[in-house]
Amino acid sequence: MRTPELARELGVSEATVRRDLTELAREGRVERTHGGALPLRMGTATEPPFDLKAKRKVAEKERIATAALRHVKDGSTIILDSGTTALALARKLAERPVTVIALDLKVAEALARGRAEVWVVGGRARNGLFSLVGPWAENLLAEVHADLFFLGADAVDEEAVTNATLEEAEVKRRAHAAAKQTILVADHTKFGRRALARVLPLEALAGVVTDRGAKDFLPVLKEKVPGFIDLV
Repeated sequence: MRTPELARELGVSEATVRRDLTELAREGRVERTHGGALPLRMGTATEPPFDLKAKRKVAEKERIATAALRHVKDGSTIILDSGTTALALARKLAERPVTVIALDLKVAEALARGRAEVWVVGGRARNGLFSLVGPWAENLLAEVHADLFFLGADAVDEEAVTNATLEEAEVKRRAHAAAKQTILVADHTKFGRRALARVLPLEALAGVVTDRGAKDFLPVLKEKVPGFIDLV
């Protein structure tokens, strides 16, 4: 939970929450993160299934997708990452005159319902998650040039964007290398956390689009990200 959420839930000040979380972390009872805390049972390789993620922070993801769309020019080529935030963006991109390379089966399906030109990388579809990984996906991305890569994340800490799986992290890195610019699209629950596999340092991002719940992490983003930060 985030510090403000705990303060509201417990009816105490944020300063009290921060002090108590520091003590609980010292006792080994929670994992302290930037702006909050995590239970120790959550491993860095843990990833919830798609159906569960699709029910989380729906309004925030819609706002993020709407804001991200403002950075898309007609006629551009876009690589769109896997995940439910990317899916929200795919539904809005579907009617734009753009070419989109999809790294996810659900994302590709949403795009194909509109008039955008859709390409799908090959590879292995992850059961219950629908992202595409493996050498086929990596090899195709090595052969393309894109204007934008909209990057999703399992976690974002003070140093880097991270992912729960090594395979998916490698696909994201290939997509970043294939694009002129990479923009992170992630809701506030991803910030102040760290997952298993490092994807990109924050300094590699051209911009970040997130919701207002990430305001506690804003000083880190302003320090590390050389491009824009949209808080919606």
